[in-house]
Amino acid sequence: MYLNPAFAGSSYCPKLSLNHRNQWPGISGSFVTSSASYDQHIDALSGGIGLLVVNDRAGEGTLNTVSVSGIYSYELQVTRKFTMRAGIQGTWAQKKVDWDKLTFGDQIDPRRGFIYNTNEVKRDEPRSYVDFSAGILGYTDKIFVGFAVHHLAQPNESVIEGVSPLPRKYTFHAGYLIPLESKGEPATLSPNVLVQLQEDFLQINFGMYYNKGPIYGGLWYRNKDSFIASLGFQAGILKFGYSYDITVSKLTNQTAGSHEFSTGLQFDCKPKKKRFRTISCPSF
Repeated sequence: MYLNPAFAGSSYCPKLSLNHRNQWPGISGSFVTSSASYDQHIDALSGGIGLLVVNDRAGEGTLNTVSVSGIYSYELQVTRKFTMRAGIQGTWAQKKVDWDKLTFGDQIDPRRGFIYNTNEVKRDEPRSYVDFSAGILGYTDKIFVGFAVHHLAQPNESVIEGVSPLPRKYTFHAGYLIPLESKGEPATLSPNVLVQLQEDFLQINFGMYYNKGPIYGGLWYRNKDSFIASLGFQAGILKFGYSYDITVSKLTNQTAGSHEFSTGLQFDCKPKKKRFRTISCPSF
């Protein structure tokens, strides 16, 4: 759902997910993001609902952002094999700076160091705003493709005086499922691509997942930045995943990579309607 609100309810049964990412722990003041989400399909609503909570801490808590999103996705069974979903997302967010962790030039004495109080104007109140996002998704049992636009309202996220609009983010993602001949439990290979554009920043991820029974692994490349290796497994209703970013940019020797842990509970359910077609991609 973080990628595209149209994913809400796409697994049909209730799903609870927890995610924690520590980016560049080798650098003082790394970026730490934690999130929790819940979604499920509801027959009476002809689609899915979801709740997404995200906490982002930058600079050891110097800049802290919390957001809560409510999501609805409408499902349309176009043909017997092809399904489309359209999702909308409403978000409340709050961004706050811990001024006590910042230092300014006018606090410095050339001989005695940081001894003065700053004359910089501080914004004591956190910045709160409302935002909206939307996305579409189309899939069969072997292929999926989606597009999403986040920050439609381009809210002001400035934590000081003035205006700083949050640029819109455009996301395109697609994947294909290839069944493989395998003894014992079935195996699949799934090439995927992810493209994100936000103002002048362009990120392209492409890679592949391999799945056999309860275990999956993946290898991705993020343009001009890193390789991403992932491994996960499912035991009953429990899913667990881990990924590590191997930095290949000029920051290779400083970042210590990035670590991401994902845990999910995929509950069983008995839909009133016949069993729906689900998306052929990893849940996290």
